Amino acid sequence: MRIGRLGLALTLAVASRGFCGAALRAGVARVDITPPAGEQMWGFEDRHQPATGTLDPLYARVLVLEAGPESATRRLAVVTLDLGRSFGPGSLARLREAAKRSSGIACLLVAASHTHSAPVIRDEYRDAPPAWEQAALDKIGRAIAEAAGALQPARIGVGTGAVYIGHNRLRVNPDGTVSWFERNQTRIPTAPVDPTVTVLRIDRADGTPLAVLTNYACHPVVFGADNLRYSADFPGAMNRVVERELGGQVQSFFLQGAPGDINPYYAVTPIEQDAAGRRDWTGERLGEEAARVAKEIHTRAVDTPSIDFAESTITVRLRWDVDKFRAALLKFLGPEGMEVYGARIVPEIQLPVTTVLIGRDIALTTMPGEPFVDFQMNWRDRCPVPHALLLGYTNGYNGYFPTIAAASRGGYGAASASTWAEPGAGERMVDNAVVKVYEMLGRLSDLPDDLKGDVYK
Repeated sequence: MRIGRLGLALTLAVASRGFCGAALRAGVARVDITPPAGEQMWGFEDRHQPATGTLDPLYARVLVLEAGPESATRRLAVVTLDLGRSFGPGSLARLREAAKRSSGIACLLVAASHTHSAPVIRDEYRDAPPAWEQAALDKIGRAIAEAAGALQPARIGVGTGAVYIGHNRLRVNPDGTVSWFERNQTRIPTAPVDPTVTVLRIDRADGTPLAVLTNYACHPVVFGADNLRYSADFPGAMNRVVERELGGQVQSFFLQGAPGDINPYYAVTPIEQDAAGRRDWTGERLGEEAARVAKEIHTRAVDTPSIDFAESTITVRLRWDVDKFRAALLKFLGPEGMEVYGARIVPEIQLPVTTVLIGRDIALTTMPGEPFVDFQMNWRDRCPVPHALLLGYTNGYNGYFPTIAAASRGGYGAASASTWAEPGAGERMVDNAVVKVYEMLGRLSDLPDDLKGDVYK
């Protein structure tokens, strides 16, 4: 575990107010990482054909933030990917080292949108990553360096809105059983679901928008298994709307939240039933709300911004009996499928969690997999700063993280073959993040109160 400090004190106003300071600098970059046709696609077990082409490009978008004088320990990089998951541990380690060496990045967040219309990524490979993945990693490394090389004085603000574009896909019946609720064409919301749209707006010194980051929880699965073309799904449409509405040279980022049990209303729409139109409807609804919120954020100046971060590794047990799970998977998937999932059958799982505090008002925490939406709401309720964002699918992938209650009820993601971590893993990650924020705020001490002197007098 490591805690790094990037500055001293930042004060951010809530909702539609923001801040600026000469010591806060920001830079952005974007790179197309779309592979050539022919790669196996992520996300649907019944899709066996490789990709035949590209519907819309897959991008990696980079934001670098620096607080205080230029120093290797004072830079944060956020990389968002139009991919189904983040890269494997080896690839992430190499990218982290390259970013540190080239750009002085002390903390790196690599967050996937979880689109199911992107190529497969594995944790490990027999020899080396496929050519497209290595090319993507090289491009991302250069994009991080480009963003770091373009740092300029910046201002940041935060705002929130709400929109309903999805539903909870695990329907709890009166008898306590769970039913799969894939598509909801009535658009009647189900519970739990979180409509919160949290927007971070980063401006240049003159007040023109440089970057807009939108945090929201919903599976990007408007396209189903019959789609054989690469697509960012609805987050791509959302980014296009935000960039159009904000104008100028702004870059939009989608930060996936905790959508482990949340589907879009028009999930897995067949191609012939206007899946592309449903994709656009979903993304445009989210994009219009994000743009509305972003336009109402007014940034202002403060003196000394800061960024703190804490990196932790939480060890949990595999939920299932190792031998039984291995035998069942082999029977279900066959030897070829075991090449993808076999590495997950280990007694213990290491979960990397990073918590970032921007000033004393914005906190981000990450989960390396698919958290259920309750964790997003619980983190926001318990976090001791006004604005708390949860980023799923970040810095790794370790399957689903259901709540303990959801795990007890069962259903897909709650008690399925893609649910690897023991019950309580998600709760432990949220607890860890809350503690780290209190520590970074200086509200948890490393010395008992009664040994500090006159504290009780």
